Amino acid sequence: MDESMILVDHITKEYILGQIGRTTLRDELQRLGARIRHREDPTQKIGAQQYERGDTFFALDDVSFELKAGERVGIIGRNGAGKSTLLKLISRVTVPSSGMIGLNGRVASMLEIGTGFHPELTGRENIYMNGAILGMRKKEIDEKLEDIIEFSECRQFIDTPVKRYSSGMYVKLAFAVAAHLDSEIMVMDEVLAVGDMAFQKKCLDKMNDVSRSQSRTILYVSHNMNTIRQLCKRCIVLDQGKLIYDGDVEEGIRQYMDAGGMSFDKKMDLISVPRLKGISRRILFVSAEIHRDNNVYTSHEPMDIVFSLKAENVQENVRFMMILFYQDGTRIGKTESGEFTVQPGINMVSVSVPNKGLADGAYYYEISILQRSRSFAREKCDCIPNVIPFVINNTEVFGVKGEMWKSNYWGHIMMDPIQVTSQ
Repeated sequence: MDESMILVDHITKEYILGQIGRTTLRDELQRLGARIRHREDPTQKIGAQQYERGDTFFALDDVSFELKAGERVGIIGRNGAGKSTLLKLISRVTVPSSGMIGLNGRVASMLEIGTGFHPELTGRENIYMNGAILGMRKKEIDEKLEDIIEFSECRQFIDTPVKRYSSGMYVKLAFAVAAHLDSEIMVMDEVLAVGDMAFQKKCLDKMNDVSRSQSRTILYVSHNMNTIRQLCKRCIVLDQGKLIYDGDVEEGIRQYMDAGGMSFDKKMDLISVPRLKGISRRILFVSAEIHRDNNVYTSHEPMDIVFSLKAENVQENVRFMMILFYQDGTRIGKTESGEFTVQPGINMVSVSVPNKGLADGAYYYEISILQRSRSFAREKCDCIPNVIPFVINNTEVFGVKGEMWKSNYWGHIMMDPIQVTSQ
């Protein structure tokens, strides 16, 4: 491996769909009896019959890359792309179906909240247990114990069983252990999303510090592109189990957003798309139609949409709510309409959504129908995420033609120009 800390060589991870592992004598006897009497298999899980032919699923498909000492690499991709599976293979939680992984050093892993912790042990006892798993001697852990406790901000509860910790306390202690105990490789899977903002910054600063000062290699999975930008100098993009990009962070984020499959449709059927939970369905979105032939706007152009709504009875005190997201999942803001009335049957409602202040980039909405009751409580009648994708492309920034907006430096809101008056 030379100077490589991690070598992933043509890794494939294949899973068999449906019920597997029929190993007990009792299950086999029940299955035999059912076949003799021509009855349904009593041990079969609901819906498993569709997988009886041995259908397989490739969580990872021929993935290869190499990491040097001190590299900080972000792994991004949509849900189900294979990110967590890859980290489990590197952490030796499971083994690949084919290919080889070479590691040159000890691995400290945080694959989920509480990984490696025993719930009945105290925080202090779990620190020693994690150190022992990494191959450290008690004397080495003693030397780092105070630093770990101080960093975790859990000193008051350090002798309390961790089963009584909140999810945030779990993360704080687990990260403190992984960051301070001696390991050449740190593997992190979206764990910082649970911590508060101040602790997230503290963790990112610590990872940057140990990477530079101790040449520690870091693999970090996150859906938060800002933390990827802050920590990582290299980005790996996975899509449907395949490695589709390995290189510069900004280009990797662009590739990830392109792989998101957010295609533009002038007319969208909203009846069959997934809804968020907790809706009453008293009023439902049926369709949406955009009043132009493309989805590219400037920040001075509003988006005109005609929504088709369906209701069984007259519904009063109704309004739209639209939450705006950047294409990497960052929540940007919210807008609402005034109140209106929905009649029984199909209703056509035109809306004009302002784009004022939006910087260059790709966006989408989460759309909701709200209804105010007599007690002034607001009920969510319908709610659909990840719809109405659009692009903002301004021809100039602050009146300077040809200057491109840099979202990673300046954010996603383009404020009005500063007014200067000479005294």
